[in-house]
Amino acid sequence: MNQAIHQKICPVEKAGMLDNLFRRFIQNPKKILSSHFNGDIIAVDLGCGPGFFTIEIAKRLSNSGKVIAVDVQQGMLDIVKNKIRNQPFESKIILHKADFHSLNLNKKADIILAFYVVHEINRSNLFEELKTILKPDGMLYIVEPRFHITRQVYQEMINVLLAEGFEVVEKPKIVFSRAVILKLKDNTNESHRIY
Repeated sequence: MNQAIHQKICPVEKAGMLDNLFRRFIQNPKKILSSHFNGDIIAVDLGCGPGFFTIEIAKRLSNSGKVIAVDVQQGMLDIVKNKIRNQPFESKIILHKADFHSLNLNKKADIILAFYVVHEINRSNLFEELKTILKPDGMLYIVEPRFHITRQVYQEMINVLLAEGFEVVEKPKIVFSRAVILKLKDNTNESHRIY
């Protein structure tokens, strides 16, 4: 494991800091997820931690909808597993252990949520890999903490995403955060254009 990366992620022992009543009041998952996480979609909760968003996403899904809870720490996935045991939405959650070099996901997603996690993943091919996971009309919902990420670093991240073929769809307002929803540009018209 890369020690520099390991020091950036929240350890399992501090999982309670990621899921508590204060955070639910400040960053209400129902409000944050309300407009894009519904129906028969495949969602990915990247860096799911103790399931703060995973469980709410699962509750919102219908029929064949699934949420893939992705984390590099087995301990976080174990916490989610214990929380969802025997719950009516348990079958809607797929637990997936990634590693620091690849997400190793082979499912296509309608939406990927990366809440307070992009700054923890220190690899240049992350956005390229996320592109391969998204369905052609899929969306990438990134939220980064203002107290860790400067406006300049955030804008540089957006610029990389634009260069990777994404376009900004929305900029949600989330307390203490910088947030953006992107989708892949539709280049089908451009490829048929005569120059």
